[in-house]
Amino acid sequence: MNGARSWRAPLAAVTLAGVFAGTLATAVQMLLWWLEGTPVLATLLRDAHLTAAIVMGKAVLAAAPEWRWGVLLAATLIHFALSIGCAALVRPFARRLGTISALAGGALYGLALYAVNLHGFTVLFPWFAVARGGTTLLTHLVFGLALAVACRALPDGRPPSGGAARPGKAPTAPPQAY
Repeated sequence: MNGARSWRAPLAAVTLAGVFAGTLATAVQMLLWWLEGTPVLATLLRDAHLTAAIVMGKAVLAAAPEWRWGVLLAATLIHFALSIGCAALVRPFARRLGTISALAGGALYGLALYAVNLHGFTVLFPWFAVARGGTTLLTHLVFGLALAVACRALPDGRPPSGGAARPGKAPTAPPQAY
């Protein structure tokens, strides 16, 4: 039982951190598009088609971006799977570092992701080159920062050091010093 608990709690924290950072980054990107006068829905649909084409093939890119549930579902699943994968990589480091170091590391991680995603992966998926630019760079920076914050904030789910978890019994908190 304890073996299962040892990976489930961090898995939940990693999942929540990835979903939080991925959602926040998307919201920030949409806000930035709106502020710069870029058509938000059209650009979001374009990016959904770009992302879905990773698994659905280039045929998804042939038509003008439109609201297609299969494309949106594929893009959303890819987006969150990658965000959760990023959280799994970042969380061990973010939890060990101090706050400032974790934030700096998160920012650098976001910038590195931008470089890898929009300059490296475009060798395999050249259609992503259209998404390069300052807005996407800033969005990746926000993603890295949000990921570091979430990874530090979400608990492991381990029992407090003063109490031992036993099946069927809640852990006890250590006595408070007054």
